[in-house]
Amino acid sequence: MRSHEVEYQVYGDDLQFAEVVLDPAESVIAEGGAMMCLEDGIDFETVMGDGSEPDAGIFGKLKSAGRRVISGESLFMTHFTNRGGGIQRVAYAAPYPGKIVPVDLAVTNGRLICQKDAFLCAAMGVKIDIVFNKEIGTGIFGGEGFILQELAGDGLVFLHAGGTITEKRLTGDRLRVDTGCLVAFEETIEYSIERAGKLKSQVFGGEGLFLATLQGTGRVWLQSLPLSRLADKIAPMGGGVAQGEGSVVGGISTIFER
Repeated sequence: MRSHEVEYQVYGDDLQFAEVVLDPAESVIAEGGAMMCLEDGIDFETVMGDGSEPDAGIFGKLKSAGRRVISGESLFMTHFTNRGGGIQRVAYAAPYPGKIVPVDLAVTNGRLICQKDAFLCAAMGVKIDIVFNKEIGTGIFGGEGFILQELAGDGLVFLHAGGTITEKRLTGDRLRVDTGCLVAFEETIEYSIERAGKLKSQVFGGEGLFLATLQGTGRVWLQSLPLSRLADKIAPMGGGVAQGEGSVVGGISTIFER
C-alpha cells in the first residue's frame, strides 16, 4: 500500500507537538493517547493494526497485532481520516519533554529501525512491525535492543525522544552509545551490545554495564535524556522505584550508591 502524502508543522521547543495537514480522504495512524486536538472534519477510529494491509483478513491482522503486544505496545491503533470537503488538521503531542523528529521513509530505503517507545504517528500506509535481534546477548542486556520496532513504507513517520535529539551519519566507522540513548537507525547500520570497559568501570563508573555498538554507513538518531534516566533522578524524591536505564541488569550498579 502506497502511503498517503501528508504535510506537517512541528511547534514548540522542549514540549513539542506535530500538526499534520490532511487533504480529503487522507489518513494518519497514531498510538492511543497521542492526539492533542483535531478539526471538525476529521473522524477517528480505533482499529486492530496499522491498516497497511487492508486485505490481510482477520487472521493476518491478529498476527500483526499480536507481534505488537509482544513488544509491549497496544493491540490497537487509532486511525484519523479527513472526511470533510477541504483541508483539515490534527495535532499529536509529545508524551514527555523532548523533541519530535519527522523522517521520510522514502529516503531511508523504505525501512527504519527504532526503539519501541519512539513511534508517535505516521502517514497511513506505513507498516509497523517488530524486529528480534539474533544475538541473545543483545536481547538480555540491551534493553530496547532485543525487541525493536520496524517502520516500513514510503511515507512520513514522526519519532519522539527525550531531551535533545541529534542525527549522526556514519560512513563505515563505529559508534558506541549508551543503550538508553539510542532512538533509531537505518537498516544499513549493524547493531550489537558490548561490555562497557573493565569490571571496575562497569560497577563503579555509573555508565551502565553495556554499550550499544553501531557500525556501517547510514544515519543514527540519539537522545540526550532517556525517560528511564529522568525517572531514576525523580525516584529518590518520591517518584517511584528507580530502575536501570535501557537494560534488564542496569540497576545492579545502583546497589553500590546506597
